[in-house]
Amino acid sequence: MRNIHRFIGVLLAAWFAWSVTSATAANTNSISWQVAADKVSADVHSEALWPLLETIAHQTGWHIFVEPGIDRKADVKFKNLARSEALKKLLGDLNYAFVPQTNGPDSLYVFATVMKNATKPVAAVAKHVPNQLMIKVKPGTDIEALAKSLGAKVVGRNEALGIYLLQFEDAASTDTALAKLKDNPDVAVADYNNLYDAPTAPQQLDGAPVGSISLSLNPPGDSGKVIVGLVDTGVQPLGADLDKFILNRISVAGDGETTSTDLKHATSMAISMLQGIASQGDSTSVQILSVDVYGANETASTWDIVQGIRRVINDGANPINLSLGSPTDSPILDQVIQDAEAKGIVFFAAAGNTPVNTPTYPAAINGVYAVAATQGGQLASYSNYGSFISLALPGSSIVSWGGSTYLVQGTSPATAYASGIAAGTKSATTMTWGQILRNMQQQFPMLGK
Repeated sequence: MRNIHRFIGVLLAAWFAWSVTSATAANTNSISWQVAADKVSADVHSEALWPLLETIAHQTGWHIFVEPGIDRKADVKFKNLARSEALKKLLGDLNYAFVPQTNGPDSLYVFATVMKNATKPVAAVAKHVPNQLMIKVKPGTDIEALAKSLGAKVVGRNEALGIYLLQFEDAASTDTALAKLKDNPDVAVADYNNLYDAPTAPQQLDGAPVGSISLSLNPPGDSGKVIVGLVDTGVQPLGADLDKFILNRISVAGDGETTSTDLKHATSMAISMLQGIASQGDSTSVQILSVDVYGANETASTWDIVQGIRRVINDGANPINLSLGSPTDSPILDQVIQDAEAKGIVFFAAAGNTPVNTPTYPAAINGVYAVAATQGGQLASYSNYGSFISLALPGSSIVSWGGSTYLVQGTSPATAYASGIAAGTKSATTMTWGQILRNMQQQFPMLGK
């Protein structure tokens, strides 16, 4: 009996030592991916493929795709390796292809057979403003009392929409409050305040001739004027011939830099939009209402985008151009857009430049006209595709600004061009929005992948 007890004691001691070692290993798994320096350090033990790739996607911003059904466990430790060497060690006997992108996040394909079989996207952890929630409450709700009960402060409010921005002390209290709010009968929608990356800057073309847009402004009375809402970065001065088409410049995200000598994204979108307007005639009543949702920040938030949309709608904009996007849906942004659509507001949004067939938001919101990009009569190699796409227009725009010429490429200029064509047609004809959009879908159908 004593021997049995001794044997059991040995087993328990061994189990305890193993469990402590395993727990310690699990808790010390770490990866540090310094993207700018192209240096990677890792200390991982028995890390499964999927959480490993989620961590990489989160730290790098890459879009990662995996061949379904494959798996392996990583058990490596290294420091300051270059990207290629780090991937070899982390992925072991699996194959991979790293594909840099000029108009969007780089892509990584992981596969056991061939690259084309790597089709399952790995979702990075959604990026959102730390310790903030957006909520839409039902009429009559005491927002101050609700915030106090959650230990939060109201730091933003839009009474007309019943939408509020709440600030919490830390991530734990934020997550706990979100769970409570989803069961609160006074709350229609609650979500994180998601972040949208800065759009890609245009590329200057050295030695290219400077062009011009031949377009005159002939606005009728207020009732007949067409206003395009451009929700983007700040728009810089376009020059004497084109500034008359910018009705106003608004910012909901603080002061942004509009005096830079570098062409900003929204400025190139405005010029691309004017090119679309000019394609419908050399005289127009269309003007552009610009709202900056980035300010001096690297990112925009759902809160800022909602405020920007509301501002341009209040000032009479229709259609609205959203050449921005995120892989993360926001139920509050969905609600704001769909409420506006019910009142006849038309939205065009960029499908994304990944290229994958998974939805990009707000393009994939029901009723939004999602725009893909074409190149040489075919779907552009960088363009997203899929069932949520409504239109496909040329994705390369040559714009002249400040005495220089730039190439703007992606689904962003394709979207701006679509908004310009729609607005220009509305200005030049008696067609309804429904007729205009049906004609555009026939003229610019989504091409097969």
